[in-house]
Amino acid sequence: MFENIREDWRTHDRDITRQGFWVMLVYRFGRWRYGIKSRLLRLPFSFLYKLLFVMVQILTGIELPCEVTLGRRFKIEHFGGIIISGDAVFGDDVVIRNGVTVGLRHTGVRGSPVMGNHVDIGAGAKILGNIRIGNNVSIGANAVVISDIPDNYIAVGVPARLIPKKISTE
Repeated sequence: MFENIREDWRTHDRDITRQGFWVMLVYRFGRWRYGIKSRLLRLPFSFLYKLLFVMVQILTGIELPCEVTLGRRFKIEHFGGIIISGDAVFGDDVVIRNGVTVGLRHTGVRGSPVMGNHVDIGAGAKILGNIRIGNNVSIGANAVVISDIPDNYIAVGVPARLIPKKISTE
């Protein structure tokens, strides 16, 4: 847990005022408590996690449940209005901005997005359903993504249309 927190600290520019870092602290604590085998011993930590989770939701406007699977260096660039479903999966080096929703497409239908590595998610984007987002993908501000995106693409618009990235050979 502490190595992850150190990496989160570096990812959020070693700035204690970054609300994304606060959210990551609570997330890491929530994940850590699952390692306590005894239910009786885990109970007070679970209660504390639930309190911290609600507090950080109120203070930051970010909902990041500890059931989400995060890769390394997950960065919450701006705070406010971020909702992430508990069964979403993120790869390494993902950046997420304010107003983003990552979750279910239909109520009662399981399946949240799975993100690759090096995904950049613009403000206000909505990524919904049981879809896969490839590596090195950029999702534009306010895009609505409801289908898979292959590696090295940019998604823009409502619904999102795909534009291939120009890969520099320099």
